[in-house]
Amino acid sequence: MGNSSSDGLKGLSPKANYAVFIWAILIPILVLAFIFGREALPYLSGFLGALTLFSILRGQMRFLTTKWHFPRWLAALLLLMEALFFFLLPLAGIASMLIDLFSHNHVDLNEWYHQVVQWIDEVKESIGFDFVRKDEFFVNQVLPTLTRVGQTFTTKIVMGVYSMIINSVVLLFVLYYMLYEREYFETSIRELLPFTEENKRILVAETQRIIAANAVGIPLLAVIQGGFAYVGYMFFGIESALFYAVLTAFSTIIPMIGTMVVYVPLALSLGFGGSWGMCVGLLLYGFFIIGGVDNVIRFVLQKSLADIHPLITVFGVIFGMSIFGFWGIIFGPLLLSLLVLLLNIFRHDYIPGSVAQTQIAREKKGAWIERFRLKKKAK
Repeated sequence: MGNSSSDGLKGLSPKANYAVFIWAILIPILVLAFIFGREALPYLSGFLGALTLFSILRGQMRFLTTKWHFPRWLAALLLLMEALFFFLLPLAGIASMLIDLFSHNHVDLNEWYHQVVQWIDEVKESIGFDFVRKDEFFVNQVLPTLTRVGQTFTTKIVMGVYSMIINSVVLLFVLYYMLYEREYFETSIRELLPFTEENKRILVAETQRIIAANAVGIPLLAVIQGGFAYVGYMFFGIESALFYAVLTAFSTIIPMIGTMVVYVPLALSLGFGGSWGMCVGLLLYGFFIIGGVDNVIRFVLQKSLADIHPLITVFGVIFGMSIFGFWGIIFGPLLLSLLVLLLNIFRHDYIPGSVAQTQIAREKKGAWIERFRLKKKAK
């Protein structure tokens, strides 16, 4: 091994030698990570999906191997089947349904325009006031733009489904070895995190909650609201009820108005068609049933889900779909939420006087205040 005087480069202090050795290791790591990372970029969704499902399934893996003493390969295989049947196959079914809906439901925007103009004329005649100036701007500018957007959206869906198939294979392959080497993988991640032990615990706990909120809570809420919307649209005689139910499910990510952007125009179309009773009925159904489901589900899941700001969900989906395709619906909000979490940890630890707090810190503070209030009340 040699003595300490022969270790390192001559003429440099131990501290300088340490820095040289660190960079001598880090530079090859960064270069190789860049080379292989650039080639692996198309499969990034598969790796992210594996990490997401690992976070959800790691507790089950620990239970199967420590409590029931399953062999690691068998426990990992069983959980792989669970991920396939309860996550990947439903996701593939939704993607297939979207392609079928958008390819077989032709929306004539020009017909919509003339129908809207007819409704406006009827309203003007009833109130006796000309409040809308008709021109050709909608036909010449808006319609072509909407048509191009629709074609681009359909193309992205088709390409996203192809990417989803490839990345699903990568996901299953990587997830198996993550589960099989669960303890080693978790230990390695904790060692590489450049945080204090307290912040590591906070980061891991909040990451699990963020993953549960984005990968489970948001899709679950969208599917449930879409299901209730489909029942209502069928009952009130809306044509292409499944198509509009899918749009309703996607509209759940829009802040404030949410599903109203779909069921309100549909209800008004019934009213302008002469069925004002059905119009009022659909509006009430949408407000109390479709919209009410949101509050009920969030109340049931609020203890296990992180508090995700609506803007994070909206912009996460927008940016995520441009980066990951169809997978971006899940990973966009997830990564944006993690970015906000890391910013809050940085602000809390390194910016004096910062008001930033993680959700767990806020809950601990709230629990402490509640205990203090109860003790004071008891005295």
